Amino acid sequence: MKNDHSITLRFLAEPSTVNFGGKVHGGTVMKWIDEAGYACATKWSQRYCVTVYVSGIRFHHPIMIGDLVEVEARLAYTGETSMNIVVDVRSGDMKSGKMQTTTECVIVFVSIDSHGRPIPIRPYEPATPTAVELARSVRAHLDTSRQIPTLDNTDSDPSA
Repeated sequence: MKNDHSITLRFLAEPSTVNFGGKVHGGTVMKWIDEAGYACATKWSQRYCVTVYVSGIRFHHPIMIGDLVEVEARLAYTGETSMNIVVDVRSGDMKSGKMQTTTECVIVFVSIDSHGRPIPIRPYEPATPTAVELARSVRAHLDTSRQIPTLDNTDSDPSA
C-alpha cells in the first residue's frame, strides 16, 4: 500500500543552526516542522499548500549539533480543503542509535489554487485503530485550542 499520508525528513543538525547556548535554535526547529508539514500536505493533496495554523508546539529536549534529526509529519485528518498534520521531531546520537522526542505540534495546511483560494482535496480515512485515535486526539486538541480567546475576538477594550 502506498504511504502518501506521512513523510520523514532525516539530516544532521549542523553548526550553522546553533544558538548562543550551543544548541539548535527553536526557530530553526519550527522551520523544519513547517517544511515537513508542507511536504506531507503537498504529497497528500498534490497541490500547492500554505500553513494556516500551528498549535501546541512543545519543546521537550534540546537538539545538539551533530545529532541525527528526524522530522516526521503524519496526516491525522482532512477537512474539505485542509490537512491537519501531527509533526514529531526526534534527535539523537547516530553512533548509539538512541533517539528521543524533542519537539511536537499540530500544523494545519490548506490547499490553494493559483489565485490563492482554497480548493477541495481528497478525504483521508484513517485505516488503523492508532490512526483513528490520532485523528480523534488532534480534533480534540484543535477544538480546545480554538476556544482560547485572542486579542481580535475578545470583547475587552484595551484602551480602558
